[in-house]
Amino acid sequence: MLGMAAVLPAFAQSKADPVNKDGRGVAIKGYDPVAYFTQSKPVKGSASFTHQWMNSTWWFASADDRDEFARTPEKYAPQYGGYCAYGVSQGHAVNIDPEAWAVVDGKLYLNYSKGVKKTWSEAIPKHIEEANRNWPGLHK
Repeated sequence: MLGMAAVLPAFAQSKADPVNKDGRGVAIKGYDPVAYFTQSKPVKGSASFTHQWMNSTWWFASADDRDEFARTPEKYAPQYGGYCAYGVSQGHAVNIDPEAWAVVDGKLYLNYSKGVKKTWSEAIPKHIEEANRNWPGLHK
């Protein structure tokens, strides 16, 4: 297996925000978290359909997706605040590629890249266990 440095970029040592958002406060690079479940694919959201949750702006592809998220955000929000699931399993809050994703046991996981997702996929239960243990200490 590749070492952490081989698959992930350099990262800051400070604690991460609870939600992975850009400089405008938009979560998960503006992708619609509900679409991963309902359309089984990543779909870019729109500034026309937004919802504020966890001090972040979430974008959606439709009013229906926005309203569904607003009813139960914990059901649709990605794990680990939308940071790379593999990175969190290794003790680091790392940015994501919204195209590198998986829904496992009804939960959305995002990864830094498709290559990193492949590494994460080789031992999903182990990486989820490690990430669940690491996540509380990685964010503010």
